[in-house]
Amino acid sequence: MLTYSFSDLGSDSLYEYLYKCMKNDILNGTLSPGERLPSKRSFAKHLNVSTITIENAYAQLLAEGYIYSIPKKGYYTADISTEGISAASIPSPAPIQKQQEELYFADFASNQTHPDTFPFSIWAKLMREVIGEDSFALMKNSPSGGIFPLRQEIANHLKSFRGMTVSPEQIIVGAGTEYLYGLLIQLLGFHKLYAVENPGYQKISAIYRSNQVKCCHVPMDQQGICMDQLRKFGADIVHISPSHHFPTGIITPISRRYELLGWASESDSRYIIEDDYDCEFRFMGRPIPSLQSIDVMEKVIYMNTFTKTLASTIRISYMVLPHHLMEQFQQNMGFYSCTVSNFEQYTLTRFLKNGHFERHMNRMRNFYHNQRDLLLDCLKNSPLSSRITITEEDAGLHFLMHLNTSVPDELMIQYAKSKGVRIASLSQYYESYPPTKQWDAELNRQQAFLGEHTFIMNYSSIHPEHMKAAIDKLCEAIQWAENLSSS
Repeated sequence: MLTYSFSDLGSDSLYEYLYKCMKNDILNGTLSPGERLPSKRSFAKHLNVSTITIENAYAQLLAEGYIYSIPKKGYYTADISTEGISAASIPSPAPIQKQQEELYFADFASNQTHPDTFPFSIWAKLMREVIGEDSFALMKNSPSGGIFPLRQEIANHLKSFRGMTVSPEQIIVGAGTEYLYGLLIQLLGFHKLYAVENPGYQKISAIYRSNQVKCCHVPMDQQGICMDQLRKFGADIVHISPSHHFPTGIITPISRRYELLGWASESDSRYIIEDDYDCEFRFMGRPIPSLQSIDVMEKVIYMNTFTKTLASTIRISYMVLPHHLMEQFQQNMGFYSCTVSNFEQYTLTRFLKNGHFERHMNRMRNFYHNQRDLLLDCLKNSPLSSRITITEEDAGLHFLMHLNTSVPDELMIQYAKSKGVRIASLSQYYESYPPTKQWDAELNRQQAFLGEHTFIMNYSSIHPEHMKAAIDKLCEAIQWAENLSSS
């Protein structure tokens, strides 16, 4: 009769250990196909264990197909065919390379928020309130567009802050703008040609490509995306950030905005995706009105996110669809579940409704204003002061720094990295750089900072106490790169 020792159980229970032993004997052929197994009672007595232990082991083997039973006759070993499969023929999995996060003393290319700026105490208090007071609502499935109270508060916020009159029913909440882009592609069509700004935020075009849709990169001038080039490409959808373009900081004037709306109105299939990037952090004057607020033809799809205002790890974004597109979404895609948990949605709802968001934004503007001034002061008092030109410092959480140097951008970035400082150049955000000769000459004539040796200085994640030391390290890296390049 089969005999197994239970002296080395480890963390397994008796039945789990017996199941594994018998499974191994079946796989290696110790137990032949069709071989009758001992009855549960006699096997239990032989192994000095309970009948329940044998029953559980047999039940697991039976469920996985290693044994079979014949009524009133007993249990038998199944025929597990492993011919042609050997351990040597099974390819060993390639080792997974762990992605090690690079740590920098200062990261001027990151758009992450500094942990000291997040209102942890308020957020924790609201979370406790949600658990105590909204427990029933937390367990209800959220509609595809998100819970109505949150959409109502977002609509109220857009009315007071952006001058936009939208209904909660037009709003769709999702876990990050990347997810919402994917929904839009399904809604608008995979056969459409999507246009993006060049230079621009490269993740947007990467998302379009990953969804197998055609994407073209349209050049920009001082007023935003170029209309004649947009028409030449024959695009159906254009994705822009008119209130604060990344990375150039360009603000699209009203005349160009009406040109864009006119272009969209020429065809029923044309739409404008307005990515209202960084609109909350304008340090001079009032916020720039959104393109959606002057759209009377229902051609603008508005998108924004709370990742920039609250924290980069809070993946709550939203889009505002024209009424006819929202109807189309509900008919064809209303089966989708909202990708933001009810817990986060109800917490954010209270954060907006109780005025915490507005007060938080006021604090953040002051914080980032001081950050910007501190960085500009450190640059002004650095050895680079006579060789740099600063532009677009009044809108958003970054500005452009043009450096008078002959060292290629790639080398400058490499030497800065060796000093523990991460920087990014404007040239990295072009789909192809340098641009065509025609555009290169025109842009250099109109805006010198759009050429080479222009760096994007994002200060949102730099600790104030590290700012001066970070600029000192950057100056050392630049001096080192120029000395080696000239030698």
